[in-house]
Amino acid sequence: MSARILIVDDIEANRRLLQAKLEAQYHSVILASNGPQAIDMAREHDPEIILLDVMMPGMDGYEVCRRLKADPVTSHIPVVMVTALSDAEDRVRGLDAGAEDFLTKPVDDFLLYSRVNTLMRYNAVTSELRKREASGLKTGAVDGVTEDEVDRPARVFLIDDNPRTSARIATVLRDHGHKVMTLLESGSMGDLAQERTDVLLVSLLSKTFDPLKLCAHFKTNDVTRAVSILLICDPLERAKAVKGLEIGASDMIMAPIDTQELLARVRTQTRRTRYVEILRERVDRGLELSLIDQLTGLYNRRYMTNQLQQYMHRAVMGGKPLSVMMLDIDHFKLINDTHGHQAGDEVLQELADRLRQNIRPMDVACRPGGEEFLVILPETPGDLAYAAAERVRRAIAAGKFNVLSDTREVAVTVSAGVSALLGPHDTMADLLARADSALYAAKSAGRNRVESLAA
Repeated sequence: MSARILIVDDIEANRRLLQAKLEAQYHSVILASNGPQAIDMAREHDPEIILLDVMMPGMDGYEVCRRLKADPVTSHIPVVMVTALSDAEDRVRGLDAGAEDFLTKPVDDFLLYSRVNTLMRYNAVTSELRKREASGLKTGAVDGVTEDEVDRPARVFLIDDNPRTSARIATVLRDHGHKVMTLLESGSMGDLAQERTDVLLVSLLSKTFDPLKLCAHFKTNDVTRAVSILLICDPLERAKAVKGLEIGASDMIMAPIDTQELLARVRTQTRRTRYVEILRERVDRGLELSLIDQLTGLYNRRYMTNQLQQYMHRAVMGGKPLSVMMLDIDHFKLINDTHGHQAGDEVLQELADRLRQNIRPMDVACRPGGEEFLVILPETPGDLAYAAAERVRRAIAAGKFNVLSDTREVAVTVSAGVSALLGPHDTMADLLARADSALYAAKSAGRNRVESLAA
């Protein structure tokens, strides 16, 4: 997998060196020599990763990072600070500015490639979600992610078999408001299934289990696959740390642990986990909105058409019956005129609830529009469909509807028409036309009744 990477450094030799290393790995590289140019190029080219030098004249890397993260157009791009400074205070300052990580000059090849690969995996998820959002499934999903949503205290699961270091790390995190569960306290990882964990903090120094095997397990488990993994590493066992990143860990921190760096990295990884989590939820919600009638919670016409076509195909291929039930509220205009449109909406909602309660789980209840409803009845012949429609009709007519907006009760009835699939040459239009004709016959015969053209 190749990435589009923006390298920002005021020294040309440094830019060219990183460019050569990354292009050798088949990445596409863009170069910028100062902060303002980097911001412009990030907006223009939308790189997948930015390698940003800290010590630059004029606008330093910290300020560039803050501006990139403050701009909705570029805030999603992962930034890796590249610096000759190695003190924890400098690293924390970069993370506080919004950077995802840092590399120390001279840049180690293994760490460079591992960081890039880790961020590419992260981008693969977020880019797909952003594309779906941009396609109109849910307008505003990305821009709607607020600071409050991602900056709440973290839920951390600490996995370390050393009681002393485990207790010390847990205390630091809890003192800063984070919720921490340790393996030593819980005795198992079963809590991961109940708790929406933000960060798995895994010590590679653990001796009683294989931490790398555990990381691999987390990345293949549906419950924990999307959770950020932060590794606690021994500086002398770099290969083990790099392997952890290759397996799927998101970040690492070297022992002995600096308190401020730990807090900054936990915050960064928490933001990353929640950003992906929020995008997923909102894209899923967008998909739901494209299929669900928002007033009643039933499926809309788009979903109805798609599903009916599929059920018809299955019925023909499997030789099983299929029927549809079409319902229309009697004198609905009079309800709106007498009690108001808000009351009319409440009637539609209550009717949808009664409809759901009186059909089978396998049946598909839809609201194509207005006061009209349709139920797809798989594996149901015409006579049983008629009985089902009669059951629904009685349930709706059995008790008056409470209209809270008008503080009155309204008597509501429906007329229903039933039709059944006649064979492989029957079309959806024909099936629905027969149901509509049966519904019209029910209306003409006095309403509050069921008619069938199932045969």
